[in-house]
Amino acid sequence: MAMDPNDAIRLARALQNLLHDAHETIEASKPVPELVARVTGHLGCEFTHIVNVVETLPTWEHANLQRGVDAYLAAHSPQAEWYGISGQGREHDDFVNMLAGAARGWSHYEPGAVDYTTVAIGPDESTEVIALGLTLTRAPGGAPVVVGMRGTPQCQIVVLAEERADATATRDEITRLTREHDVYRGQILSFEWSEHRGNDLVTFLPRPSVRAEQVILPEDVLPVIERHIVGIGEQAVRLREHGQHLKRGLLLHGPPGTGKTHTVRYLLSRMSECTVILLTGSAIRFVTQAAGLARRLQPALVVLEDVDLVAQDRSVTENGSPLLFALLDAMDGVGADADVTFLLTTNRADVLERALADRPGRVDLAVEIPKPDAQGRAALLRLYAGDLRIEADLEPVVTRTEGATASFFKELLRRAVLTALRADDGVTALTDAHLGHALDEMLDERATLTRALLGSGDGPETSDIVSGPALDEPLDVGIATPGVAPPGVGVLRYGG
Repeated sequence: MAMDPNDAIRLARALQNLLHDAHETIEASKPVPELVARVTGHLGCEFTHIVNVVETLPTWEHANLQRGVDAYLAAHSPQAEWYGISGQGREHDDFVNMLAGAARGWSHYEPGAVDYTTVAIGPDESTEVIALGLTLTRAPGGAPVVVGMRGTPQCQIVVLAEERADATATRDEITRLTREHDVYRGQILSFEWSEHRGNDLVTFLPRPSVRAEQVILPEDVLPVIERHIVGIGEQAVRLREHGQHLKRGLLLHGPPGTGKTHTVRYLLSRMSECTVILLTGSAIRFVTQAAGLARRLQPALVVLEDVDLVAQDRSVTENGSPLLFALLDAMDGVGADADVTFLLTTNRADVLERALADRPGRVDLAVEIPKPDAQGRAALLRLYAGDLRIEADLEPVVTRTEGATASFFKELLRRAVLTALRADDGVTALTDAHLGHALDEMLDERATLTRALLGSGDGPETSDIVSGPALDEPLDVGIATPGVAPPGVGVLRYGG
C-alpha cells in the first residue's frame, strides 16, 4: 500500500528536524577550541559578535609599532602576556580567519609560542619584535579587548572587541603612542640597503663627526650655509608667530671632489638633534615616503645627492622624468609651516629643472663649492696630514696643484704617508721628500687616469670622492658650470 504523499512530506520534515537537532546537540557538546575560548572568554561575547579593527603599516614601521603597543600595555594592562598561534598556514591567514577556522573545525589553530623577529632601532642596535601574537588587554575606557600583532606579510595591528568604538579607541591610542615613541626621530636614515643592520627599506646610518675647521671652503661660505639651514630652525617658533614659512631648500653645486658631501657631513654632525633622511642615486624614487617621514619627524633634513640624475630641465628630456614630478610634489606637499630642509647636491647645476626655484621652500639658495684656492690647498694639506707634523715647504706643492680638488689632496697625503712609512716605521713628520715623491707620482704622465678620477684638473672630472669614516659619498658624474643656478634663487659664487 503506497504512503500518502502528505504523510511522506511530514515524515521527511520530521527526520530533517531530528538530524538537525542531533547535529546541534553534538556540536553543543563539543568543547570550545582553546584559541577561541581565550578570546571570547575575555571579551564576554560570542565569536560571531566580535568586531575586528585593523591598521596596516609599512614593514619598516615594525619597531615603532612594537614600541607603541608596549607603551599602551604598560599603561592599561602591565601584567598582560603574549601568546602565539600554532597551526599550518598561520603565516598567510589573518587573525579572524584563524579564529573562525578553529571555531568551526575547519582548521586546527591552537594557542602556541609567540613568533618574534629582529629589527634595527639604530646604526648598531637591534631589538626583538612580535611577528605573530595576541594579548588580552583593555580599551582606554576599560572594556576588554584583544590586541594582535603581525609582521608578515604586512605589518599590522589588529584589535578585537565586542563594540566597534572600543576597538577604534584602542587602535587610535596605539597609533598615537607609536608616533610618540618613534625610533626614527633624531636618526640619520637612508632609503636603501646599508651594511649597518638594514631592513626592508629604511636603514640607519651613524652620525658623522666633522668639526667646522675640517671643512675647507672659501671664507664666509660655511656661515652662509649654516644661517640658511641651522639659523632658520633656531628661530622656528618666532617665525611661525610672524606667519613666515620654515620650509627651505639649499643647492650645493660645483665640480666633483670639491667637498659638497663633506659639507653635508658637517651639517649632519652640527645638527645633532635633527632627523636626516638621505637619498642617493636610484633611492630618490622614495622621495614621497621620505618627505612624509620628514614632516612627521621635524625638524628634519632631506638630502638628495646627485639630484641632476632625476631633476634635469624638461627642455633636456622630451617629456621630463617621472621622478622630477615626484620630487616637486614631495617638496610642495611637506607644507610651508614644517621645519624641513631640502638639501640638494649636484655637479651640473646648469641642467637642473627651473621649477625647483619657482616656489618658496624648494630651492631658496644656491651655493657654489669651488675648487680650493692657494690658501685652501695649503689648509687641505695640513688637514689631511692628520697627527703628523709637516716639516716641508708647502708653497711648491700648492703651486703645482692649482686646479686640484679636495679629494686629490686626500690621496696625495695618503701616498706621502705611505712613502714615509716605507722609509721609516717610526715616522712622525712629513718632509719635502715625502710630499715631493708622492706629488711626482700623482702628476706623472703614467697616472693620467688616476688624476682624472681624482680631479687634479688634468682631464675630465668624473668623481667626487670626499669621504669619511662614517658616511661615504657616492659617485658624482658630470662637469659643472660655475655660478649657475635656477632663476630666482640666491646665488653665492666664489672664485678659486
